[in-house]
Amino acid sequence: MASQHRKPRPAGTRVAGIRTPALATAALTSVALLSQTATAAPSTDDKPSVEEVEKKVDDLYRQAETATEKYNAAKEKTTKQRKQVDTLLDDVAQRAQKLNDAREELGSYAAAQYRTGASAPDTATFLLADTPQDYFDQTQLMGRVTERQKGAVDDYFADQAETMKKRQKAAESLQTLTDSQNDLKTAKATVQKKLSSARALLSQLTAEEKARLAAIEERKRQEAARKAAELAEQQQAAKAAAQQESSDASGSGSTGSTGTDTPSSSPSPSPSTDSSYATKAEKALAFARAQIGKPYVWGATGPDSYDCSGLTQAAWKAAGVTLPRVTYDQVNAGTTVSLSSAQPGDLVFFYADVTHVGIYIGNGMMIHAPKPGAYVREESIYYDGESSIHSVVRPA
Repeated sequence: MASQHRKPRPAGTRVAGIRTPALATAALTSVALLSQTATAAPSTDDKPSVEEVEKKVDDLYRQAETATEKYNAAKEKTTKQRKQVDTLLDDVAQRAQKLNDAREELGSYAAAQYRTGASAPDTATFLLADTPQDYFDQTQLMGRVTERQKGAVDDYFADQAETMKKRQKAAESLQTLTDSQNDLKTAKATVQKKLSSARALLSQLTAEEKARLAAIEERKRQEAARKAAELAEQQQAAKAAAQQESSDASGSGSTGSTGTDTPSSSPSPSPSTDSSYATKAEKALAFARAQIGKPYVWGATGPDSYDCSGLTQAAWKAAGVTLPRVTYDQVNAGTTVSLSSAQPGDLVFFYADVTHVGIYIGNGMMIHAPKPGAYVREESIYYDGESSIHSVVRPA
C-alpha cells in the first residue's frame, strides 16, 4: 500500500549519474543534431586549391592524350580491317557467281543425258543407230560429254569448298572488325569523359583563381625556357668541342720535327653530319612551322587541325618519309639518339607510356600540338618538366 503514495520521478535522463530535467535533455539533443549537420554539410575548406586543380587538370589532359593514341590505333586498325572485309566479301560474291554458272553448266549436262536416255552409249544406242558410223559418232560424243561433266563436277565441289572457307574467313573478319569498332567507341568515350571532367574543374574557378592558375602556368613556361637555354648552351659547347677535335685531328698530319709526314685520320661521318637527313628535316620543319596556330583536335591528321602524332606524321610525310600513325609506333620508326645530340627534325617523345611527341627545332625547343584547347606552337621540350622526356628518335 505504501507504493501508492510514492511520488513520480520527474521526466528526464541520467548523464554521468546525474538526473537531468526534460528541458536539458532537449537542449543536449539539439546540440548533437547541430554537430551532425555541421559535419555533414560541405565546407569551403574542402574546395581544392588552385594548385590541386592545376595538377588534376593536367592529369586529365594526360589521360585524354593516352586515350587519344588508343583511339588513333583503334581507328587505324578498323580502317585496315574494313578494307580486308570488303575484299573478302567481293571475293565471296565472285565465287558465288561462279558456282551459279557451274550449276547451270551441270544442268545442261543433265538435260543432255535426259534427252539421250543414258549417261553413256550402250547396246540400245547401237540398235537405234542407222549405221555403224552413227554408233561410232554417238559414242565419241557421249564420251566427251561424260569427261567434261566429270571435270565440271570436280571443279564445282572444289569451288564450293573454297567458297565456304572464304565465307568463314569473312565472318571471322567481320567479328574482328566489330570488336575493333567497339574498342574505338570505348576509346572515344574515354577521351570525351576526361576532357569533360577537365572543363568542369576549370569552370568552377573564380576569376581570381583563374588568374592564379595563369600565373602558375607562366612560371612553368619560364622554368622550361631556362632549361631549354641550358640545353642549347650544352649543345653549342659540344659542337664547338667536336669542331676543335676535328681541327686538331686534321693538323696532326703536318710535318713534324722528324721531317716526315704523319697521315691524318679523318673522323668517320656521324648522323649529325648527314646532309641528306638535314635536307629532309628542313622540309619537315617547314611544314610544321606552317601549321603553327592551328587547333589541337584529338584524332586529327590535318590539314585544318592536328593531334600530336598526326602533326609529326604529316610533317615527315612532307619530307618524303612515312611514319606510323601513333606515338607507340613512331618511337620505333628510327634511330634513338641522346638528348644532348638532338638535331632539328628529330622527334622528342614524352612520358613513360610514350603518349606525346613533338618535332625538335633546336636550342631546346620544339613544335608540337600540345593538348585540347591549345594550338600548334613552338615550346620548350621541358614544358612539362625534365622527367617527362622519354626519348629522342631520328626518323630518317
